[in-house]
Amino acid sequence: MYTRNLRRNTKRASESAESASIDSNHIEKKPAERKTPAKRSNQKAGSKLKVIPLGGLHEVGKNITAFEYEDEILIVDCGVAFPEDDMLGIDLVIPDFSYLVKNREKVLGVVLTHGHEDHIGSLPYFLKELNVPIYGTKLTIGLVETKLKEHNILNSVQRYNVNAGETIKIGNNFKVEFIRSTHSIADSVALAITTPVGVVVHTGDFKIDFTPIQGDMIDLQRFAELGKKGVLLLMCESTNVERQGYTMSERSVGRIIEQIFDDSKDKRIMVATFSSNIDRIQQIVNSAVSHKRKVAVIGRSMVNVVKTAGELGYLDIPKNTLIDILETKNYSDGELVIIMTGSQGETMAALSRIALGEHRQVEVKPTDKIIISASPIPGNEKNIYKVINELIKKGADVIYDGLMDVHVSGHARQEEIKIMHSLVKPKFLMPIHGEYKMLRCHKNLACELGMDKDNVFIMANGDVLELTKNSAKQTVNAVPSGQIFVDGLGVGDVGNIVLRDRRHLSQDGLMIVVVAMDKYTGEILSGPDIISRGFVYVRESEELMDEAKAVVNEALAKCERKNINEWAYIKTLIKDTLRDYLWQKTKRSPMILPIVMDIE
Repeated sequence: MYTRNLRRNTKRASESAESASIDSNHIEKKPAERKTPAKRSNQKAGSKLKVIPLGGLHEVGKNITAFEYEDEILIVDCGVAFPEDDMLGIDLVIPDFSYLVKNREKVLGVVLTHGHEDHIGSLPYFLKELNVPIYGTKLTIGLVETKLKEHNILNSVQRYNVNAGETIKIGNNFKVEFIRSTHSIADSVALAITTPVGVVVHTGDFKIDFTPIQGDMIDLQRFAELGKKGVLLLMCESTNVERQGYTMSERSVGRIIEQIFDDSKDKRIMVATFSSNIDRIQQIVNSAVSHKRKVAVIGRSMVNVVKTAGELGYLDIPKNTLIDILETKNYSDGELVIIMTGSQGETMAALSRIALGEHRQVEVKPTDKIIISASPIPGNEKNIYKVINELIKKGADVIYDGLMDVHVSGHARQEEIKIMHSLVKPKFLMPIHGEYKMLRCHKNLACELGMDKDNVFIMANGDVLELTKNSAKQTVNAVPSGQIFVDGLGVGDVGNIVLRDRRHLSQDGLMIVVVAMDKYTGEILSGPDIISRGFVYVRESEELMDEAKAVVNEALAKCERKNINEWAYIKTLIKDTLRDYLWQKTKRSPMILPIVMDIE
């Protein structure tokens, strides 16, 4: 027997938290049920389940899906995406929550599949708009709590810990069963969502790993049981669907890492990997312990995850193994391992700063062995190879995916996806988590397995799939969706127009034209003065600048002759005249900012 406590961190919530005793051998056969309060719902005949993806389709990241039935909405995951190269100055990209905010009275809560950023990263921003309960496994909730603490909303948010194998009832129309899964982070689950029209299976991110580092393998038996009973819709991830075969077990990386340690007895070893890949971190720690090395951790997210996972029992780090980075100077190179962030070449991450010689505590030595234990996320290749080149220039021996198998994916390949389809036997399919080409490949794979192509729906963010027990209908662009940019403390205050201006400034530079004129007569009192930034170096382009002033003067003279003193007209004339001249002379088009000052 065991007792599971429902953890909530508001005073009122903690007083009403319930605990339930469940026979651990009984969970697999009949998962425990927990009811959560919800308003009464008068179910109407012919009501449909609406599946509304707001992120994660035609893209990699910011996964979020809403399930709506009558007056209730259940949300699965709430992730972020990282900015692309042309999103200058942007820190994070989060989904557009406007549809959910508009229907706030319907929203029951958020159910989480696992603790990766692309599934939990936008929760703080969402919860500031809609403070609803969140449900997840122990490690997932632990990682979420760290994020909520950073945003100063931890005590105001209800969090529910749910174990794999349990079922919770949320509202009047949804039962959610947490199914044990395997991925590149512990405590991952798939979901079986029972609704009035049928069962929806949401795989989350998964792979079929028969030898996981910790815990049991994915519960294939439960998927088969659901398939026998009948599954209305399968929502299956598509990240690796283009790759044939099976994804290798995480343990295969451990053997390679152990081999590298054996071959690097007198060298300092540094390893960059995803901070959320706790199984990978555990294997690095295991090799460090077996080779009598101390372990230091750097990078804010890495430090936070190691701390949280250690406290919750998901990382086993023997006493006196972990040291502060400042203590590394007390040990020889052969006694040290440093685990860090930056496996994707992120500018501010630890590995990038070390490569550029900008890190305060760590400097690259020619004797260092550096392992980048990750594969590039599409679009990050250039940044990663830049970091690798800088490290090699400093003499380090760099091992990365491509030289040795120091990374395996956490996502299912074709054969594993085929197994999932064969077990679940869904009536309808919605491929999720991937770019359009991945979703299309997934549809082709499903059709090869015998599914009717008309029963496979390639959705886009903002589309709605309406389901009854026997039918499915897709409506395109039915709800608002898109990208909201986070820039510093600003959320949504930077849009496409601002980004367009930033790109313009970064590519062509800026010219500012300052003119002072009499407010009443329109007479030019001073100027024009021209300031250039990022366009030409003024001291070496005096002739061009003088001619530019002459062009502006002529435009102003034209206004004087016609007795035009309308401020907006003069600004537009200056901008158009100068732009035409500069394009003719340089074939470049800087941003031109006229400033006309009225002097009384």
